[in-house]
Amino acid sequence: MRIKIEHLNRFTYDQPISEAYTELRLQPLSTGGQRCLAFNLTPEPRPEVRAYQDRYGNDVHHFDILQPHQQLAVTAVSEVLTPETYAPEPGELSPLEAFDYLAASRYAPVVPELTAFAEAHGSAHSAADDPLGTALGLMTAVHGALNYQKGVTDVHTTAEQALQIGCGVCQDYSHLMLAACRQLGLPARYVSGYLYNNGHTAASHAWVDVYVPGPGWVSLDPTHNRQQTARYVRVAVGRDYADVAPTRGVFKGQAVEVLEVTVRLTGL
Repeated sequence: MRIKIEHLNRFTYDQPISEAYTELRLQPLSTGGQRCLAFNLTPEPRPEVRAYQDRYGNDVHHFDILQPHQQLAVTAVSEVLTPETYAPEPGELSPLEAFDYLAASRYAPVVPELTAFAEAHGSAHSAADDPLGTALGLMTAVHGALNYQKGVTDVHTTAEQALQIGCGVCQDYSHLMLAACRQLGLPARYVSGYLYNNGHTAASHAWVDVYVPGPGWVSLDPTHNRQQTARYVRVAVGRDYADVAPTRGVFKGQAVEVLEVTVRLTGL
């Protein structure tokens, strides 16, 4: 499927700020059968934009704005060709990848509540004997453990907190699944991106890759209890949300910042 993504981040401040640094992870990946055909990033004001690739293979754009300003608008326009099913690159995990995707992380910690949840829906033995079946079972369990509800959690909510509340959004479903998989010895990573919904309200989305010996990474969406399809656009991967936040930055000043995000996906 060919999909066009228009993503606008608009930052406004109640008084002028200066010396602002902004970092963005908005460029879709070219991996797993997905191809980023075009990408254009336009900040306003117009600073020089630089780019690098982080340790997880994500494309990161960054810039400084040194003159005083009260608004920053960043428009990212992409065209992506997505595969019917996720097709991971062959190969085993490196020792560093195995460590990263099995260890506890900020949003997916090792705590008794998460250990109990994982063990209630699988075991280290079942994960070793049938890793794919265990991962699919955990996806279904996470889907049933949370109710989808906006406004109850935020970008700082951990998997433990979401489980206690019993509801959340795609980020919370993904963090709970990450924690459960890792508790049972299944390497798992966070995926950020978009989900095309036939022209309905669009937003960023999050789901999970689980590593299965043989097939490699299997891409699972616990929010919808299904595997990745052609409607998913992959943008970045990491240990959890902290590694893949679409935007982050710092500025000099005492202003209050308000961020407005508008996302539009169009099937081509």
